[in-house]
Amino acid sequence: MQTTIIRLPRPVEEDPRGDKVLNVLSEHARPLWSGSTVAVASVPLTPRLSDALKHAHRAGQLVRGLELAENRLAREQRGLNIAERKTGQTHGERVSRLLLLSNDGAERFYRNVEGLLRRHGPRILAILIETDSSTLGELLFGPGSLARLLLLEHKDAVSHVLLSMTE
Repeated sequence: MQTTIIRLPRPVEEDPRGDKVLNVLSEHARPLWSGSTVAVASVPLTPRLSDALKHAHRAGQLVRGLELAENRLAREQRGLNIAERKTGQTHGERVSRLLLLSNDGAERFYRNVEGLLRRHGPRILAILIETDSSTLGELLFGPGSLARLLLLEHKDAVSHVLLSMTE
């Protein structure tokens, strides 16, 4: 299984709970799907995590669905590439985006997520939430809604959610 050194957002690294976040991510890691070489943390949907997700949703800092997440990340990557060409400086290899996944996706879905993780490298981190897509969807979008994948696209929301996993 692929193991990489994770550089978390600065607010998480500077927080006293930063080491706990790294422990949660490493101690609860498992393969993304049965044939995967990529490990992701599997965490319960706690009240603190639920609150952090609701806050991110109200702030307009999350995107629902694989296709929309792919489009947003590709657009951001194009912008980063342009900035790197103009300035000659490369950007840091720090997590700035978070993919949150329900645990009821098909293998093909998780293979697609793995491809997304490989394309966008160290700036994106995936976490499997131990709940199904209907529970996650209803929590954020109301009755009858599904959410198999959420992309947190703001570093403050990413930090808040990561720190919420340390209860």
